[in-house]
Amino acid sequence: MNQAHFSRIAGELSLSAAQVAAVAKLVEEGGTVPFIARYRKEATGSLDEVAVAAIRDRLGDLAELDKRREAILASLEERGLLTAELKASVAAAQDKARLEDIYLPFRPKRRTRAMMAREKGLEPLAGALMAQQGRDPLALARPFVSEAKGVPDVAAALSGARDILAEAMAEEPRLRAEARQLFARRGRFQSKVVKGKDQAGATYRDWFAWDEPLRSIAGHRALAMFRGEAEGFLSLSLRPAEEELFELARRAYVRGRGADAKEVEAALTDGCKRLLAPSLENELRAEVKARADAEAIRVFAANLRGLLLAPPLGQKRVLALDPGFRTGAKLAVLDAQGALLHHATIYPTTSAAQREAAAATLKELCTTHRVEAIGIGNGTAGRETEAFVRSLELGVPVALVNEAGASIYSASEIARREFPDLDLTVRGAVSIGRRLMDPLAELVKLDPKSIGVGQYQHDVDQGGLRKALDDVVMSCVNAVGVDVNTASQELLSFVSGLGPALAKNVVAHRDENGPFPTRDSLRKVKRLGPKAYEQAAGFLRVRGPEPLDASAVHPERYALVRRMAKDAGCAVQQLLADAAARAQVRLADYVSDGIGLPTLTDILAELDKPGRDPRAAFSAFAFAEGVSRIEDLEQGLELPGIVTNVTKFGAFVDVGVHRDGMVHVSQLADRFVSDPSQVVRVGQEVLVRVVEVDLQRGRIALSMRGLAGVKPGEGA
Repeated sequence: MNQAHFSRIAGELSLSAAQVAAVAKLVEEGGTVPFIARYRKEATGSLDEVAVAAIRDRLGDLAELDKRREAILASLEERGLLTAELKASVAAAQDKARLEDIYLPFRPKRRTRAMMAREKGLEPLAGALMAQQGRDPLALARPFVSEAKGVPDVAAALSGARDILAEAMAEEPRLRAEARQLFARRGRFQSKVVKGKDQAGATYRDWFAWDEPLRSIAGHRALAMFRGEAEGFLSLSLRPAEEELFELARRAYVRGRGADAKEVEAALTDGCKRLLAPSLENELRAEVKARADAEAIRVFAANLRGLLLAPPLGQKRVLALDPGFRTGAKLAVLDAQGALLHHATIYPTTSAAQREAAAATLKELCTTHRVEAIGIGNGTAGRETEAFVRSLELGVPVALVNEAGASIYSASEIARREFPDLDLTVRGAVSIGRRLMDPLAELVKLDPKSIGVGQYQHDVDQGGLRKALDDVVMSCVNAVGVDVNTASQELLSFVSGLGPALAKNVVAHRDENGPFPTRDSLRKVKRLGPKAYEQAAGFLRVRGPEPLDASAVHPERYALVRRMAKDAGCAVQQLLADAAARAQVRLADYVSDGIGLPTLTDILAELDKPGRDPRAAFSAFAFAEGVSRIEDLEQGLELPGIVTNVTKFGAFVDVGVHRDGMVHVSQLADRFVSDPSQVVRVGQEVLVRVVEVDLQRGRIALSMRGLAGVKPGEGA
């Protein structure tokens, strides 16, 4: 627990040091972000999940910085280089760049030109030149000529001395700091096509001659050009004008006008060009990449949240179809709990006879199994199959379901464990049906990267991406709550405090002993100790004799709720059911040292709607009739669509033609939009107008300007 870190983070995030310290303590004790934000509001000052996660992550960053600092001090001490002044400088470094600048001259490295020059005894010559006293360099160099030392002539001596000066100046912390500022302030992000790669790299033609200030480079543009460079099509430069760097260095080091000063200037030019500029450019590349990664990861996380929190149909009997042309549509009938009742293959898009047989099968199954909704995958043949099913007028809602990643689930270990004897395609149909019933419960079985709601997911920092996406999944799962008696092992693994191992134990205990009658009975699960129970209990739902077990009220507050009920002259069940009884509760009467108004307000809200699902109500969406191919689109046509992806430069919208259209950020609204996520979100139903159709490249340009845009009652 580092008080200096608490103060620093508090300043960075505009919080109090006490709030940061409280979060740090709770995290150190094993608290998860959802638990801390939901059930420890008095301790943190009601910080939300975003703030709690930011504190947790920043604490980790500073801990890594301290770890690096300790490693540097140990290395210096071990080699007998650690002086009191150097130790103080290392201790005072506030960021990694400053820390590494201080260490750079002392860092073990491969033999350099400067090292070899020092071995030849040329360091005194370098010092004499650096003094810039107007002396003749040739005269200074003659005493250092030595065949035995590998210095055959005056030119070789001066060359070695310049190498020493070049390295010393390039590693000097103050110059590096000033040059770093110059790179950040005046650097330019330039991209050129690699000679002879114009045709092969046509995908990157937008970046063949790109030049913009480094300060304004958008993350998605940077990532696109970094990818083009990695694939060998682009050549990038992230530097200011060369002369600006030389001038900065000259002002710092060139003090004379004599021939010796000219040698210093030559060394300086070489050091800037050969050592300092490449070093700072690599550093800057890493910074730009890190910023771009963070931006892309934030967008990916926001998109994933929208997809995971899509409205669920709920526990209803569903008939699901995984469409196909030649291979037919795989059909699966599921009961209200998602269990497979029947599967078959029908051919609704082939011959008239097969369509007639498909219609008969669908009608019979809908009647036999009392089907309450039909879900159809939105991939190949999806629109055609949807049109066929709607034409039958079966009297139940019909919905297209985003099937991204369904094929990955079908071949996964999870799917093999659930349906060892089923064909991959049937597993896909089951997944589509379950996605309709509860998108969150089904999508947690997939690696989020396979869902396709992010850009450059394979280019960004994979550790950072995994951490951010895991945070989003955990946040969504715990915000909705999980029925411990019906949830899959995969869904349970994201419950606060559980994880994969305990989730497996919960399911094993449930299979062996039957449903959990109460939350308290979870304590009997193998290896589920007090801390895990504390973290998980409030997010798990149990429908049984204890009414509060089905709510988000934490068991640690059950006694308080019973006291509220007693004071209101009723039982807990009546307090949950009767608004008049709840109206008698005066929250101020229950404030104590351990509980304040934020938690009490949450409890009363939960009593009003126990176990409420924060997701919006489900409504079946329908694309425009008669528009199922890109060729059906024409300029000016207005269509309903569903947002499938949000980026920093706009949003992609599915209008039902098997290829998403693009709404540029400038076309999202009748006002200026700086961040598309403020206007649209993944899964949102919108109204769009076709602006342009490029059949050759398969591109569709859309606009939401001048339209209602957002479906009534919805918002981003």
